[in-house]
Order: sequence, then C-alpha cells, then structure tokens
Amino acid sequence: MTVSKPLRIAILAHSTNPRGGVVHALELAEALVMLGHEAVLHAPDPSGRGFFRTSRCGAISVKARPVTGGTVTDMVETRIQDYLGHFENDANRQFDVYHAHDGISANALATLRERGLIGGFARTVHHIDDFDDARLSQLQERAVTSAQKHFVVSELWQKKLAARYALESVVVGNGVDLRRYSPEPDGREAAVRDKYGLGEGPIFLAIGGIEERKNTGRVIEAFKQVVCVYPQAQLVIAGGASILDHHWYRRAVRDALAGSQFRVNSVIETGPVPDEDMPALYRLASALIFPSLREGFGLVVLEAMASHVPVVTSQIEPFTEYLSDEVVWCDPMNVTSIANSMLVAVSEPLRTRLIARGAGVVTQHSWSKTAERHLGSYFELQQESEYA
Repeated sequence: MTVSKPLRIAILAHSTNPRGGVVHALELAEALVMLGHEAVLHAPDPSGRGFFRTSRCGAISVKARPVTGGTVTDMVETRIQDYLGHFENDANRQFDVYHAHDGISANALATLRERGLIGGFARTVHHIDDFDDARLSQLQERAVTSAQKHFVVSELWQKKLAARYALESVVVGNGVDLRRYSPEPDGREAAVRDKYGLGEGPIFLAIGGIEERKNTGRVIEAFKQVVCVYPQAQLVIAGGASILDHHWYRRAVRDALAGSQFRVNSVIETGPVPDEDMPALYRLASALIFPSLREGFGLVVLEAMASHVPVVTSQIEPFTEYLSDEVVWCDPMNVTSIANSMLVAVSEPLRTRLIARGAGVVTQHSWSKTAERHLGSYFELQQESEYA
C-alpha cells in the first residue's frame, strides 16, 4: 500500500516478557517502522527491567504496580488501571492509531474511548481463553467487542470471531526474522549447551513452559516412550513466562515427573530463556515438539523451520492452514501418536526432507507482509477517529 502520510501508531501488549503475542507486537512495530511509520511499543513493566530484548522501534515501559497475592482477575484489573494512568496524561496520547494485542490493553483503550480521550482502537485477537471467573470472562469479551477494527493471525480465529461475535476481521498472519533465526551458528552454541546441560541427544525442544494448552503432560508421557529407543535423549521444556495462573497444572506435571524413572537431566525445564539464547537453543535441537491443543498461529513453528529444525505439531487448525507435508503430524490427544511422531522426525532421510520443506515455508511469511496487511484498517481507523 502506498503511504500517503506516515502514521504514529501505539502498539500495546500485556507484558514485556517473550510470549507469542508480545513477540508479534514487537515485530509488527519494527516492521511498521521499516515501512516508514512511527510505531511505539507499550507494555506494563512492574519489574522495571524493560522489554525482553532491545527493539528497533520506540518502546515504552509503562509504570506498573507490583501485584502480590490476589487472583488473576485482580492482576488484570490492576494492569488495566496502570495503562489508564499512563494514557490519561495528554502527552502520552499523541498517536493516530491505537492497537491492542491483548485483553488488558484493550480494556484500557475501551475505557479511554468511553471517556472521549481517544477516537477508537484496533485489536488483534490471537486466541480466546476459557475462564472460570465470571469477571475475567466479561473483561475478555469487552476487550474483543469494544474495538472498532479487528485483526487475527489465522483463518481459524477469523471464523471464531464471526461465529461468536459476528465480527469481521483481517487475517494478518505471522512472520519470522531470518536474520535472527537461521541454521548458521552465532558462537553461542557451546555456552548454551553447557548452560542447560545438553548432551548429544537427540534433543527434543518444547517451547511455552508447562501449560495445559501446550499439552506438556502428554509430551512428557510420549517422551517416556522415546527414551526406550534413544536412552540418551533429552526433552527441553523452555519458556513459561505467563500472566495466567497455571500452578495447578504445573504442580501435577512436576509431581508426575518426580515419580518417573527418567535418568538425571533427561527432562530439563529451563524457565524463561534469555532472548539471546533462543536462536542457539533452536539450532541445538533435533526437533521442535509442539502438539499444542489451542493456538492462534504457532509462531515457534516458523522460528524452528528457519533454524532448520524439523517440527512435530498437532493436525488441527490453525496449523493445517499453512502446513502440509513440511511437518510430522500427530494427534495431540494421543500419547503414542506424539511419541511416534517424535521418533519419525529425527529419523533419516525424512529429517533432511522436513528441513528442506520447512525452509520453503518460511519464505512465505515475513513481518513486512504482516505489517502491510494492517495498513488499510489503520488508515480507516484514523479517518473514523478524526470524524468521531
């Protein structure tokens, strides 16, 4: 799209940590800057440490209060108020477009619009969660329905928004930074191997931490079958920085691990991984194991493929929208299916074929294309806000 006038765009995320939606927001902001716009990434930052990596766009760590104890709903409502406290200052509202990537920032923008402080806002719906807490469910619904423009990262969620809320949305997809994720060593491989205690493998990498949505329990059960074939195999469960409460599921999985017969260092839970370690960690992996039960897109699939790592993933939407014979499919509800797929993914000659096919997939996904797909709605939103 031809740029008639550069836009000043506020991109809002829920956290400064490297979750999928936050990575998407950061990469989008950087791509918009490369297209000639001024995009500024925002997120509440109770730690005061800033974003998980230095960005090539403007970045504002919104002052946020620490939340100790209480419920997830208490934390969400506190973060909404933190955002409101920031944007109630006129000096912080000098933007043409406001774009929320989560329920926290979208609720803050909805309140600002109700007060007449902004004309409207856009919302990317990465996925929708199921909450037992009625207040949290209400906030999630308001965060979706209050926006004037909607983006999704897959056709699956475009259909879900239409069916659930009768909302139109633009599918923007995802990208991958090929300068960052590639098969070429960057010199950190030996240090990362030592840091996480990695052997010769095969090394199976699962990203997202221990979460029910990531299907971690079944991955571990499947790994029990894998080590019967590869006794020296390792399962690395990386990441896990989430604002949601997964403690009950994590406790159950860790209790099961404690009672298992795995050899020492067979299953490694890293916790959040420093951003500078991730490219090398991918390159050290024999395969990415991602039998997720629910995703917006599955950004880590592209990162693994760009790193020349074979992928095992669930044969469900949204993965089936953009993948075919480039991955090893599994039934995410079937432990044996996951185990068999893990074994197949590291077996030659299929492993080499998967790497070659995956390299073709990543060429179809760029952050520049993702950013361009936003521009039409951005300009419409700017015009609507001016006349509101």
